Amino acid sequence: MFIQTETTPNPATLKFLPGETVLGSGTADFPAPDTAAASPLARRIFAVPGVTGVFLGSDFVTVTKAEDAVWDHLKPSVLGAIMEHYQSGAPAIEGATASGHNDQDGPDAEIVNQIKELLDTRVRPAVAQDGGDITFHGFDRGVVYLHMQGACAGCPSSTLTLKMGIENLLRHYIPEVTEVRPVG
Repeated sequence: MFIQTETTPNPATLKFLPGETVLGSGTADFPAPDTAAASPLARRIFAVPGVTGVFLGSDFVTVTKAEDAVWDHLKPSVLGAIMEHYQSGAPAIEGATASGHNDQDGPDAEIVNQIKELLDTRVRPAVAQDGGDITFHGFDRGVVYLHMQGACAGCPSSTLTLKMGIENLLRHYIPEVTEVRPVG
Protein backbone atom coordinates (compact mmCIF):
# COMPACT_ATOMS: atom_id res chain seq x y z
CA MET A 1 0.00 0.00 0.00
CA PHE A 2 1.35 3.39 -1.01
CA ILE A 3 -0.15 6.37 0.82
CA GLN A 4 0.37 9.76 -0.75
CA THR A 5 0.39 12.97 1.27
CA GLU A 6 -0.51 16.48 0.20
CA THR A 7 -0.12 19.77 1.98
CA THR A 8 -3.23 21.89 2.55
CA PRO A 9 -3.66 25.65 2.90
CA ASN A 10 -3.71 25.02 6.67
CA PRO A 11 -0.11 24.41 7.83
CA ALA A 12 -1.35 22.41 10.84
CA THR A 13 -3.11 19.91 8.56
CA LEU A 14 -1.91 17.26 6.10
CA LYS A 15 -4.04 15.28 3.66
CA PHE A 16 -3.35 11.54 3.38
CA LEU A 17 -4.51 9.63 0.27
CA PRO A 18 -4.45 5.86 0.87
CA GLY A 19 -5.42 5.04 -2.72
CA GLU A 20 -8.50 3.20 -1.41
CA THR A 21 -11.97 4.24 -0.33
CA VAL A 22 -12.06 5.80 3.13
CA LEU A 23 -15.80 6.58 3.32
CA GLY A 24 -17.99 5.59 0.40
CA SER A 25 -20.03 8.77 0.75
CA GLY A 26 -20.33 11.68 3.15
CA THR A 27 -17.68 12.87 5.57
CA ALA A 28 -16.87 12.39 9.24
CA ASP A 29 -15.20 14.99 11.43
CA PHE A 30 -13.44 14.09 14.67
CA PRO A 31 -12.20 17.36 16.20
CA ALA A 32 -10.93 15.63 19.36
CA PRO A 33 -10.01 12.09 20.49
CA ASP A 34 -13.14 11.75 22.62
CA THR A 35 -15.33 12.17 19.50
CA ALA A 36 -13.77 9.19 17.69
CA ALA A 37 -15.49 6.31 19.52
CA ALA A 38 -17.31 5.12 16.38
CA SER A 39 -14.23 5.17 14.14
CA PRO A 40 -11.49 2.55 14.45
CA LEU A 41 -9.45 4.52 11.89
CA ALA A 42 -9.71 7.84 13.75
CA ARG A 43 -8.96 6.15 17.10
CA ARG A 44 -5.81 4.60 15.64
CA ILE A 45 -4.63 7.98 14.28
CA PHE A 46 -5.43 9.78 17.55
CA ALA A 47 -3.14 7.25 19.29
CA VAL A 48 -0.23 9.10 17.63
CA PRO A 49 1.00 11.75 20.12
CA GLY A 50 0.52 15.26 18.71
CA VAL A 51 -2.59 14.53 16.61
CA THR A 52 -5.46 16.86 17.52
CA GLY A 53 -8.00 16.27 14.74
CA VAL A 54 -9.02 13.66 12.15
CA PHE A 55 -11.35 14.21 9.19
CA LEU A 56 -12.47 11.40 6.88
CA GLY A 57 -13.53 12.06 3.29
CA SER A 58 -14.53 9.75 0.47
CA ASP A 59 -10.95 8.86 -0.47
CA PHE A 60 -8.77 10.84 1.93
CA VAL A 61 -7.90 11.35 5.59
CA THR A 62 -7.02 14.81 6.86
CA VAL A 63 -4.98 14.98 10.04
CA THR A 64 -4.46 18.08 12.19
CA LYS A 65 -1.48 18.36 14.52
CA ALA A 66 -0.87 20.23 17.75
CA GLU A 67 0.85 23.60 17.41
CA ASP A 68 4.10 22.34 18.96
CA ALA A 69 4.19 19.07 16.97
CA VAL A 70 6.41 18.75 13.89
CA TRP A 71 5.18 17.01 10.73
CA ASP A 72 8.60 15.42 10.09
CA HIS A 73 8.18 13.49 13.36
CA LEU A 74 4.42 12.86 13.13
CA LYS A 75 4.04 11.86 9.49
CA PRO A 76 5.69 8.40 9.68
CA SER A 77 3.55 7.43 12.68
CA VAL A 78 0.34 8.64 11.00
CA LEU A 79 1.24 6.75 7.82
CA GLY A 80 1.83 3.64 9.94
CA ALA A 81 -1.51 4.05 11.73
CA ILE A 82 -3.40 4.36 8.42
CA MET A 83 -1.57 1.34 6.97
CA GLU A 84 -2.30 -0.74 10.11
CA HIS A 85 -5.97 0.19 9.86
CA TYR A 86 -6.27 -1.03 6.28
CA GLN A 87 -4.38 -4.23 7.10
CA SER A 88 -6.76 -4.89 10.02
CA GLY A 89 -9.80 -5.02 7.72
CA ALA A 90 -11.83 -2.89 10.18
CA PRO A 91 -14.29 -0.33 8.76
CA ALA A 92 -13.40 3.38 8.87
CA ILE A 93 -16.62 3.94 10.82
CA GLU A 94 -18.73 1.42 12.71
CA GLY A 95 -22.38 2.08 11.86
CA ALA A 96 -23.56 5.02 9.76
CA THR A 97 -22.31 8.26 11.30
CA ALA A 98 -21.05 10.04 8.19
CA SER A 99 -22.59 13.47 7.97
CA GLY A 100 -25.49 14.12 5.67
CA HIS A 101 -27.49 17.29 5.24
CA ASN A 102 -30.06 18.86 7.48
CA ASP A 103 -33.42 18.97 5.75
CA GLN A 104 -35.44 22.11 6.22
CA ASP A 105 -39.11 22.73 5.66
CA GLY A 106 -41.04 25.97 5.68
CA PRO A 107 -40.92 29.19 3.71
CA ASP A 108 -37.15 29.04 3.11
CA ALA A 109 -37.11 25.42 1.90
CA GLU A 110 -36.56 26.35 -1.76
CA ILE A 111 -33.72 28.77 -0.88
CA VAL A 112 -32.13 26.15 1.37
CA ASN A 113 -32.30 23.58 -1.44
CA GLN A 114 -30.60 26.04 -3.81
CA ILE A 115 -27.88 26.75 -1.21
CA LYS A 116 -27.24 23.03 -0.66
CA GLU A 117 -27.13 22.38 -4.40
CA LEU A 118 -24.51 25.11 -4.94
CA LEU A 119 -22.47 23.91 -1.97
CA ASP A 120 -22.55 20.30 -3.22
CA THR A 121 -21.70 21.09 -6.84
CA ARG A 122 -19.40 24.11 -6.60
CA VAL A 123 -17.93 24.47 -3.10
CA ARG A 124 -17.49 21.05 -1.50
CA PRO A 125 -15.50 19.48 -4.38
CA ALA A 126 -13.06 22.40 -4.27
CA VAL A 127 -12.50 22.32 -0.50
CA ALA A 128 -12.24 18.50 -0.58
CA GLN A 129 -9.16 18.95 -2.78
CA ASP A 130 -7.63 20.87 0.13
CA GLY A 131 -8.55 18.13 2.61
CA GLY A 132 -11.61 19.69 4.16
CA ASP A 133 -15.33 20.07 3.91
CA ILE A 134 -17.92 22.76 4.40
CA THR A 135 -21.40 21.67 5.40
CA PHE A 136 -24.67 23.56 5.56
CA HIS A 137 -25.78 24.33 9.10
CA GLY A 138 -28.69 26.72 8.63
CA PHE A 139 -30.30 29.71 6.92
CA ASP A 140 -31.94 32.52 8.84
CA ARG A 141 -33.00 35.97 7.58
CA GLY A 142 -30.50 36.10 4.71
CA VAL A 143 -27.58 34.62 6.67
CA VAL A 144 -26.16 31.22 5.67
CA TYR A 145 -24.42 29.33 8.48
CA LEU A 146 -21.72 26.88 7.41
CA HIS A 147 -19.60 24.43 9.39
CA MET A 148 -15.91 24.20 8.44
CA GLN A 149 -14.33 20.75 8.86
CA GLY A 150 -11.00 19.04 8.32
CA ALA A 151 -8.30 21.29 6.89
CA CYS A 152 -10.85 24.14 6.62
CA ALA A 153 -11.32 24.32 10.39
CA GLY A 154 -8.74 26.72 11.76
CA CYS A 155 -7.19 27.42 8.36
CA PRO A 156 -5.77 30.94 8.10
CA SER A 157 -7.46 31.44 4.71
CA SER A 158 -10.86 30.02 5.71
CA THR A 159 -12.37 33.43 6.50
CA LEU A 160 -11.27 34.71 3.10
CA THR A 161 -12.69 31.58 1.45
CA LEU A 162 -16.01 32.08 3.24
CA LYS A 163 -16.37 35.79 2.59
CA MET A 164 -14.80 36.29 -0.83
CA GLY A 165 -15.54 32.92 -2.36
CA ILE A 166 -18.59 31.22 -0.95
CA GLU A 167 -20.50 34.35 0.09
CA ASN A 168 -19.99 35.97 -3.32
CA LEU A 169 -21.02 32.77 -5.12
CA LEU A 170 -24.20 32.31 -3.08
CA ARG A 171 -25.16 36.00 -3.29
CA HIS A 172 -24.69 35.92 -7.07
CA TYR A 173 -27.03 32.95 -7.60
CA ILE A 174 -29.43 33.47 -4.68
CA PRO A 175 -30.41 37.12 -4.09
CA GLU A 176 -31.99 36.25 -0.71
CA VAL A 177 -28.53 35.45 0.70
CA THR A 178 -26.93 38.51 2.31
CA GLU A 179 -24.10 37.00 4.35
CA VAL A 180 -22.24 33.77 5.15
CA ARG A 181 -21.04 33.02 8.69
CA PRO A 182 -19.11 30.08 10.13
CA VAL A 183 -20.43 28.03 13.05
CA GLY A 184 -18.22 26.24 15.56
